[in-house]
Formats: sequence, C-alpha cells, structure tokens
Amino acid sequence: MSDHVDGPRSIGEPAADITDLFAFTSPEDPGRTVLAGCVFPSAGESAVFSNVIDHNIVLRRVSIAGIGERAKFQPGDDEIRFRFRFEVLDQDGAGRSVQRGVCQLPDGRNLPLTVNDETGAATPEGDVRAFAGLRSDPFYLAWIAAELRKVPNLLQHDNVLAFVVDVDTERVLDPAAGSLFGAIAETVPGRQPQGRVSHPVARIDWVGRPEQTNIRLSNPGLAGAPDLRDLWNQQTPFAIAEELKPMFLQRLKDSFAEWDLRDGIADWTPAALAANASVFLDDFLLFDVAKPITDGSHLEIEKATLAGRPYETGGGRTIDANVIDILLTWLVNHDREFLQGGATGATKPGMKVFPYLAAPNTELQTVADSAEFPAPPDAVWSVIGQFDLSWHPLVASVRLSGDSVGQLRTIQTREGKQIVERLEAMDNAARRHRYALVSGVAATHYTGIIEVTPQGDGCVASWRVDYLADNQPDIVVRTTVTTLIRTGLGSLRARFPAPQAVTADGS
Repeated sequence: MSDHVDGPRSIGEPAADITDLFAFTSPEDPGRTVLAGCVFPSAGESAVFSNVIDHNIVLRRVSIAGIGERAKFQPGDDEIRFRFRFEVLDQDGAGRSVQRGVCQLPDGRNLPLTVNDETGAATPEGDVRAFAGLRSDPFYLAWIAAELRKVPNLLQHDNVLAFVVDVDTERVLDPAAGSLFGAIAETVPGRQPQGRVSHPVARIDWVGRPEQTNIRLSNPGLAGAPDLRDLWNQQTPFAIAEELKPMFLQRLKDSFAEWDLRDGIADWTPAALAANASVFLDDFLLFDVAKPITDGSHLEIEKATLAGRPYETGGGRTIDANVIDILLTWLVNHDREFLQGGATGATKPGMKVFPYLAAPNTELQTVADSAEFPAPPDAVWSVIGQFDLSWHPLVASVRLSGDSVGQLRTIQTREGKQIVERLEAMDNAARRHRYALVSGVAATHYTGIIEVTPQGDGCVASWRVDYLADNQPDIVVRTTVTTLIRTGLGSLRARFPAPQAVTADGS
C-alpha cells in the first residue's frame, strides 16, 4: 500500500502505478531538499520506466487558511514542476540494455540521465541532482488492515522504480517567498498525438499524503462501499472537482468514524472528525523547508493545525518514516496510544547519501523443506526422482520434450496454470536432480533441487528452490513455492507410511 496497487487502472499498468512520495531535508547537506517518487510495485530486474508516461513531482506553496475545527491549507496557483520522461531501451557501448531519460526542471532546463546510474546526473550549476532506477521498496506494511492485525512486512524483499531530485533549497525553492509547500507525484500520459476528435487523456495515478486511497478512501471496514479509487486518481491534484468534493468528503467522514471505533473506543468528537476529513480531502504532502524534517515529523503540521497550535517541525516524509503506524494511531485512537505493526522498518533502511533510497534487493531467496520416510532411499527416489512430476497432487498433466539433461517439462496445474521447466542435472546414483524455470512463475534465477539421502533404516527427501521474484511481490512467489514443496512432500507420506505398531497379542 502507501499508494501501491490503488485501483483497477493502476493495477492494470504497474509502470504507471505511483507507490510513494517523499519530501525531506538531505542528510548529506541541510541546505538541500530531496523529493522522490516511486512507481511499479514489486518491480523485478526486468522492470523499466514507461516511455509514454510523464512522471511528475509538483510543488505549490501553501498557506494556513484556518486552524482548529476550521483547519485548512490553501495551495497557491504557481507550480514548481519536475518532469521525468524516459525513452525506449537502447544499448550501451558494450551491447548491454540501457534506458535513458531526462528530468525537465521548473525553469525549463533539461537534465539528461541514465537509468540505474548510481551517481545520477547534476546540472553544471550544481543546483539540482537527479536519479532514476531500481531501488529497494522503502515502504513497509505490517498490518492486515481489514482486521487491524499485526503481520511481518508484506513487502519484504520487494523493489520499486524510483525517481529522485535533490535541489539547492535557496536557489530552486526560494523559501523567502514561503517555506511551506504541498507536494504531489503523478503519472500522466505524455507526448500523445493529437487527433481531429480528442480530449485530454485522463490522469492515471497520483499521490499526496500516504494512504489516501487504500486506507482512507477505501477503508476495508466499510463493507459494500463503492470503490472510489480510480475516480479519485483521475482528479486534478490541488483542484479536486467541486461537484465531486461532497462525495469524497462524506467517504472520508464515514471512513474516519469507522477507524475511530476499531478499538471499541470513540476518541474523536464528531466535529473533530469532520475537521480531520476536510484537511485530508485537500491531499498533498505538507513540508516546511525552514523547519526540521525527521523520521517522526510526518503529519505533525496537520495535527498541530487541527489542534489550534503552531506546528514545530517540517512535516514531510523521510525514507524511513513509519507512516502506516503514525496514520493508524492518529485515526484509531487520536494518538492516545501508539500502534506498532509487526515490523519496525522496510527491507533495507534508507541511505544517508544520494540517491537516498537503498540499493535494490537482488539477493536470491530460498524455500526449502524435507520429510523423513521409513522406506529405502531407492524406493522413494523411484517416485520423487521422476522429472515428469506426475506424482505431485497439484499437477494435472505433464508433457516432456527431449531426453536427459536439457529435457523440458510443460506442467499443467490443477488451477489451470502452465509452467515450463528444464532439467539441468540428473544423478540417479546420488539420487539428486536439479532443474530451472523457463516460464510460468513470476521469478528469475529460479532453480530447484530434489534429493533423497539415507537415514537410519529409512531416508530423507529434500526439496529446495532458489529464486528472485520478478514483477510480483516476494510474498506471493514465496507462498506459491512453499505450497508446491509442502504439498508434494506431504503427499509422499501416503505412499510410504510408517509401519503399524504391533501389540503384545500380535494384532
């Protein structure tokens, strides 16, 4: 979540799915401000930026137009816009695939960059640095929101595509003209040819504060409520359609009231709930470049203004900010008691140096299991050692192509999926074979090893799979592989049961 997979449109085009937005003071240089956006949830090694989409980070100066139960943040009309555009894949001098792009700066300058270049690109004047590439997903979700139940990080080992600008605060943002900003990130179709009959292409996705869509507008506790996320995502940031505001505002009020009662205690008055909903309806990430932005300052500007007091921090959102727990604590119990989920950090913490988001997760993941059988090793190997896998209860049919090493098996599962795998090595004497995935599972570097080893009067059957999730959450791939292995090994217990104990009377 944060803004991952937030509606049918964005789910249908992951490269346009905005997952996160960040605004914080550079830990390298307090005189610089960092803005970062992410797209493509669970991006794999093969993920690339879309070449037909503009990836924008847009700022407007904001003023406080009301406090307490009349709290309101009013954005100005002028925009500070950073536009990232990317080209189709090309080749570098060594023949390797490479993607190039450009960051168009608010004053019209173009800053060329190469995707996944760790050093990024900088203007000759040194006022802007930019980066784009695959990074470890900085967001972590450790709740099942529908049940408010703690779980381990559901995005462990996942990656995203990130685009980052690091700017000289004085020269680019001119805080003397106003230091409080609202920020959004958006993906919109760009460079579309104009036809004789045409209209502006609808925005695909945008985000201001974390969790506007999946937690606040699409509260899983509001059973049967229509899904408003696609409609919201097509709104113009800073200018929600006036005719739709009452509907969105009512949804926020209903949602906040439901969240408030999740713990069985009403911590919010109706007037406070209504004021809170109105503030969140104007959705942009608030940050003040003249005040300290820390891991814990997220939403402090909103909270202070709703409480009728001056804010003390720069708000914003750092890479390591615990935004889910901060938000849920605010909604559920009005900060009465902090709600800590089942994880205290993302897969990797953010870096203190440019480009700040941690390097992508490229470490192979492993799922392994074993089972003991009171049977001779050769007997068990005669079943599990067969590469055709027809013995597996999840397999509906198998078609083999070729012989020996290099042989392909095309598996049709009982769920209707097709998986193709290739035999890499077979050693019947050692009762061991190794295979590799060709297609059918959202993973790369996928290899499996099955072997049977003697143990006492019986044997142990072992199955191990190494993989790297590719454009699917690691937890989804891990669950698939775990089910495959456990179901397969478990089915062998019926074929090789433990001998029945003999009683004293011989029965």
